[in-house]
Amino acid sequence: MLLPVVLSGGAGTRLWPLSRESYPKQLLPLTSDKTMLQETVLRLSGIADLGKPMVVCNEAHRFMVAEQLRQLDIGTDSIILEPCGRNTAPAVAIAAFQAQASGNDPLLLVLPADHLIGDVATFCQTVNAAVQLAEQGSLVTFGIVPNAPETGYGYIKAAENEIGGTGAFPVDQFVEKPDLQTAQSYLDSGKYYWNSGMFLFKASRYLDELEKFRPDIFSACRTAFLSLTADLDFLRLDQESFAASPSDSIDYAVMEKTADAVVLPLDAGWNDVGAWSALWDVQPQDKNGNVQFGDVLTEGANNCYLHATNRMIAAVGVEDLVVVETADAVLVAHRDKVQDVKGIVGQLKEQKRSEALLHRRVNRPWGAYEGIDVGERFQVKRITVNPGASLSLQKHHHRAEHWVVVKGTARVICGEKDLLLSENQSTYIPLGEVHRLENPGQIPLEMIEVQSGSYLGEDDIVRLEDNYGRKAD
Repeated sequence: MLLPVVLSGGAGTRLWPLSRESYPKQLLPLTSDKTMLQETVLRLSGIADLGKPMVVCNEAHRFMVAEQLRQLDIGTDSIILEPCGRNTAPAVAIAAFQAQASGNDPLLLVLPADHLIGDVATFCQTVNAAVQLAEQGSLVTFGIVPNAPETGYGYIKAAENEIGGTGAFPVDQFVEKPDLQTAQSYLDSGKYYWNSGMFLFKASRYLDELEKFRPDIFSACRTAFLSLTADLDFLRLDQESFAASPSDSIDYAVMEKTADAVVLPLDAGWNDVGAWSALWDVQPQDKNGNVQFGDVLTEGANNCYLHATNRMIAAVGVEDLVVVETADAVLVAHRDKVQDVKGIVGQLKEQKRSEALLHRRVNRPWGAYEGIDVGERFQVKRITVNPGASLSLQKHHHRAEHWVVVKGTARVICGEKDLLLSENQSTYIPLGEVHRLENPGQIPLEMIEVQSGSYLGEDDIVRLEDNYGRKAD
């Protein structure tokens, strides 16, 4: 059996302001109406003898990952929660231990959740062709056939001799991101491929090689795996145990050291969507070379990427720009400089600004809330609660709340009172009162919340009971 292992732990800082730490690019619909995580899972349908996908994700993203898989009506073998980032080698080690827990030794198809594949049929054919190699003990990496002297990717050099008519080659070496002249020589040689970060190998073979070359990572991950506990639909790792593992990639930890690395060329319209310029490359352009999303007007604009989320963008007489508008931030960058967006994210983090972490709309397992207005001692939010969902039973030490139902039906527990509110009805939650909000209806509940008090932070929540196993938001 072939078991997909989808790695969904990245932050995608170079796609800020759409991609943020709490809502990274793999959870966004950047190239279609499906998110990149959903696209990754959906493209697997053409692969033979496929098991349910296993997803390894950041603990903070767990409910969004679970909800996006639920929307596809695709079951998952497990969702493993990383309490901290340790790069891909430890993440895949935990997945391999979990895959073997049933007594089997499946093939693991390791896939980043944030890549674009234009030709899905060719991708599936190439994966199917790699199965025999992996069954025989090879550790297969998929090398992207380059079409340009790209300086932003690492490369894989293939050895001269093809392996028995399989189309695959032993790996000669992995090389770091080159300068332009070196990248051109790689392209001209026909022996170098872009390093895709996608792999296929037996669970046992990966663990054997990891133990051989990085016994420190292997030992730490084995200890961490023994701490794995079930939490709702998730498998949770003990933070201290997993944090003890050194941080390293599969490439450095195993693939560059093993004698059994094999590269299989893949020419399927691959793109790692690592920057806004990549999205400009892969999306349909108008007659002036512009890519437009949302409410956009242009006059004499050429070769621009224009993405409007909440307001209209009007671009006049500009060229080669990226303009991305969200509710709380606007990015303006030259298309050749979009790799430097991560520098802005670094500044935001240094200044401890929320724009690096959150959007104005914040997703929660029960729905979402969005900030509308904030001032001294007050804050206004729009709250959406999914049908059948409920917030935690909670209280606040520093704020009172006024709730007005805009759409749907709300059940409100407030102290000893149990209220059912419909549209245009309201209620008041005094400071310190135990309360809960539920949506008993069949449509989303929408309401306006006005908070007032001396402190309005999200950490002023004392949860007494919660359906989602949370201690703090």
